[in-house]
Amino acid sequence: MENHSSLIPPLGITMGCPASIGPEIILRLYQGQETFPSPVVVIGDRGVLERTAQQLHVNCRITSWSPGDHLQPGTIPVYAASTLPVQDLIWGEPTLNTGRAMVAYIEQAVQLIQQHHLSGMVTCPISKIALQRTGSPYPGHTEMLAALTAAKRFRMMMAGHRLKVVLVTIHEQLSQVSGLLCQEEILDCVAMTMASLQRDFALSSPKVAVAGLNPHCGESGMFGTEEDECIAPAVSAYSGPGSLSGPWPPDTVFFRAANGDFDAVIAMYHDQGLIPFKLLHFHDGVNVTLGLPIVRTSVDHGTAYDIAGQGIAGCTSLQAAVDMAAAIVVNRTRGTGI
Repeated sequence: MENHSSLIPPLGITMGCPASIGPEIILRLYQGQETFPSPVVVIGDRGVLERTAQQLHVNCRITSWSPGDHLQPGTIPVYAASTLPVQDLIWGEPTLNTGRAMVAYIEQAVQLIQQHHLSGMVTCPISKIALQRTGSPYPGHTEMLAALTAAKRFRMMMAGHRLKVVLVTIHEQLSQVSGLLCQEEILDCVAMTMASLQRDFALSSPKVAVAGLNPHCGESGMFGTEEDECIAPAVSAYSGPGSLSGPWPPDTVFFRAANGDFDAVIAMYHDQGLIPFKLLHFHDGVNVTLGLPIVRTSVDHGTAYDIAGQGIAGCTSLQAAVDMAAAIVVNRTRGTGI
C-alpha cells in the first residue's frame, strides 16, 4: 500500500498571541520528542520562542524553516511571520504589535496551505480584544479563517475520543436561543456534522443524536414547544447519509453518546453542549472548524494571560489538536485517492 504520509506536507501550528501561553505550550509539545507522527512546523516568531525557552529553562533547538526545507529531527522549525522586539514583551499584556503578529501568523498559515506548503493548521489561542485593537473586522479565529478561505458556512465541533458535540447556536444570549432555532439551521448543522464524520473521521454511516432544548424535550408542550415546532420536524425531514435520531432529552443524550450509542450530538446552544464535553475532555478537547476548505483544529482553551510565562501551562490540548489534525488530513487525502 502507498504511504500517504510521505506525500503530505507538514502541519502548521500558529503561535497565537505572543504574550499568552501559546509559545510555552508549543515548547512543551516539542520537549522530549525527537520526531512527530506527522511533520509539524511553527508559524510564529523565532525570537519569542527562544526567549521563552531561555526564561523557562526549556532545553530545545529552534531553527528557521522555509517551504521545501528538510525538517531536522529534534528541532523546532519556525516560519518567521514576525520579528518582535522581545525585550518589550511582557507576559499577559498584549499590545498592538502582538495583536498584529498573531493576525499575521493566521494569515500566513492559510496562505501556505493554499500554496500546498502546509497540509493544515493547528491554532494556539488569540485574544479577541487584541484582535479588535488591530482594526480587524472579525470577532475571532473562525470568522477570520472563513473570510480568508471564502467559506460561506462554518460551525464549531468540539471533539474528543469519547464525545463530539456540534452547536446549532454558539455565542448567543440564552434568552435569544429559542428565537434563533429553526428547521433550516438545524438541518444545516446536521448536514455539516454528517459530512465531517464521514470525511474527517472516516465513519461510513455516522450515528448522530439531536438534543432537545427544554427539560424532557418539552413534555408534550408542558415545558416548551420548540421540539414540536422545529427540532422534531428537522429530524423527520433529514434524508441524508448516516442515522439521525431525536430530539432526545438533554439530560441523558450526552451520557449515551459518551458510552457509544452515538458518534456525535447536535446541541441547541453553547453551554448545553460544552458543559458535558468539558466534563469529559477538559484537558484534551479539540475545537474543529467545520465548513472550511482547509483543515483547522484548535486548542480548547484561551490565552491564559494570568499564568503566561510561569512555566505551568500544559500542552495536552495542543497535542490532541495536532494528532486530530494529522488524522483528518490523512482521512481527507485518502478520500481524494492521493
